[in-house]
Amino acid sequence: MNHYEQKDTILHAENVSVSYGEKTIIKDINFLERDTVRPGKVQGQVIAFLGRSGRGKSTLFRVITGLNKPTTGHVLIPDSTKKPIDGKIPAKDVEEGDVGFVDQRYTLFRHKTVYQALTYAMRNSTLSKAEKNDKIMRYLVEWGLEKSKDQYPNELSGGQRQRTAILEQLLSSGHYIVMDEPFSGLDIGNILNVKTAFKLINESHDLNTIIFSTHDIELAVELADSLYVIGYPRNAEGKLETFGTILHHYDLKAMGIAWHDSFGAQHRDLAEEVKKALLAS
Repeated sequence: MNHYEQKDTILHAENVSVSYGEKTIIKDINFLERDTVRPGKVQGQVIAFLGRSGRGKSTLFRVITGLNKPTTGHVLIPDSTKKPIDGKIPAKDVEEGDVGFVDQRYTLFRHKTVYQALTYAMRNSTLSKAEKNDKIMRYLVEWGLEKSKDQYPNELSGGQRQRTAILEQLLSSGHYIVMDEPFSGLDIGNILNVKTAFKLINESHDLNTIIFSTHDIELAVELADSLYVIGYPRNAEGKLETFGTILHHYDLKAMGIAWHDSFGAQHRDLAEEVKKALLAS
């Protein structure tokens, strides 16, 4: 089993509900994720949300990114602008811009080069111009984009556009990034590109946190270290409700199957368990 420690809370949803008029989309969403530290290794967090279509994943993601305010409850992240109290960083309600969001189209500025787009992403940073340049160039080298820094989006491959879009969000939003269905409709080569991007994000900083959804259960089990199933709960009569909530949480770290290079029997067993949970919801 890989050794790890759980440190400060990095993401906390507390009694989150979203309603539009009399229609409740999600209700009583609660989860808590902590910074994971592995000895001798930079280790970010990868959190997967799985659910059948229409169960509220996209609504939850809009709340996590601060694009929508919850009807009730809070999504909290550490407030890095405040001084620690008793060694703990105070929490704040997530606001738009705190958490990056990458859509499936990897939308980029058509008239900006890769370098220009990343520079624009850092427009609100307090770093000096030289420090911004150093940070951007380090990312470009680490992400294999150094030779593409002066190219425009129409000159980039799909994988290069994807990596640029992800870097834009990391540089503008900090350590959090949401990816809604990043594997949807991709061939095997582009799936490998996304997996490589996950690895690069993970290994860039301990606090880097990927939150993603997918309909591919095995990919979720392979990549995530924390996995949530969101679906319709059953009422006292055994009938499905019409709002989404978290039904199951699987901590792959505690199960000893996070961060493995191979997909083993325990992973297959968990994928089957998750599949049954999804079908029942």
